[in-house]
Amino acid sequence: MKAKDNIALVIGATGMTGKELTMQLLKDERFSKVTVFVRRSTGIHHEKLEENIINFDSPSEWQDLVKGDVLFSALGTTLKKAGSKAAQYKIDVTHQYNFAKAASDNKVPVYVLISSAFTSLTSPFFYSRMKAELERDVSLLPFHCIHIFKPGPLWGQRSEKRTFEEINIKLIKLINRAGLLKKTRPLHSSELAQAMISVSFHDQEGIQYYELDEIFKL
Repeated sequence: MKAKDNIALVIGATGMTGKELTMQLLKDERFSKVTVFVRRSTGIHHEKLEENIINFDSPSEWQDLVKGDVLFSALGTTLKKAGSKAAQYKIDVTHQYNFAKAASDNKVPVYVLISSAFTSLTSPFFYSRMKAELERDVSLLPFHCIHIFKPGPLWGQRSEKRTFEEINIKLIKLINRAGLLKKTRPLHSSELAQAMISVSFHDQEGIQYYELDEIFKL
């Protein structure tokens, strides 16, 4: 990308990592504009921010607005919040793919996606198969470069409380202190957001993957 005056596009800006990413982009002088597409307002007010409240189920209403230099995709939900596997799949795969397709059609050159570690099309776990399907499908889109992040456990400031997840993060951190499972040590949302912005300026072509502890090195 250019050294300055870039336009960042963000989906998932109301989530933990997406909101952190948006705030970092707004502070980054290399970006002159940050356009977010959300189902509800982020509550963020900034001169560089353009907020579009949209219906992700109606691409014809917003696809012409998906124009810029890089698309950051931090959209996602949990099975509990979605209510069913079908509803989660629609958000995590269908909505993300449709948005990536619109960006590709509008010649957005760079795409940065948050996926997950251990994804596999043959996994016995629905979540891992779902994420693998999204990776497969977006990899066929003709972006100049696609950066796919596959982090382990994420932690940070969430809008909703996830008790089981918080316990799991604490347990993993405790195990890490003993020198075990270093590759899967928890990653803070601010570190992930920083890494996503950093790679968007890499002069690369094709598909790049960053998994587990590799992300810390960025």
